[in-house]
Amino acid sequence: MALRIFFSALFALVISLPVLAADANGHAAAWAALREGRAVLMMRHALAPGMGDPARFELGDCSTQRNLNEEGRAQARSWKPFLAEHGIDEARVYSSQWCRCMDTATEMNVGDVTDWPPLNSFFQNRSEGLRQTRELIAGVNKMGEGAPIILVSHQVNTTALTGVYPASNEGVIIALPLSDAPEILARVSPGP
Repeated sequence: MALRIFFSALFALVISLPVLAADANGHAAAWAALREGRAVLMMRHALAPGMGDPARFELGDCSTQRNLNEEGRAQARSWKPFLAEHGIDEARVYSSQWCRCMDTATEMNVGDVTDWPPLNSFFQNRSEGLRQTRELIAGVNKMGEGAPIILVSHQVNTTALTGVYPASNEGVIIALPLSDAPEILARVSPGP
């Protein structure tokens, strides 16, 4: 009986080794880099049903924009415990000026939110993409030491920088310094 328990325990350990190794070499290293200021988290805003913005879009008027629904607000709030599980209780949060991004950043509740135009969507004006992406890279690389950095933006911005097409409320941990070909450390999300 004791031998059977021993072999069962050994079998369970052997089965779990690949999972432990993957975490040690994958997401765990990415989270450590973010905590230690060697990476940033760039994320797409939480769920805001639809695509793009209405023709009457005005930056300072949320009633003219596509906004978070209740599911999106809950998604955004799910970041706080998710980040805490990875050792991040406070962050420097920068956001696109679009209401759905500012609301995502605010609902995350992990630090003061600073609106930052380089994170604004260029979905309607793709010709601005290269200039804005370069401005984002330069600005992030000038940020000094401090709490981890979280950038709340849009799919188009995240894809332009990283080549990753994020789902709503999905983030990408990117190694610093940023470049035209940044190193992607992990894709992360607090839930499905």
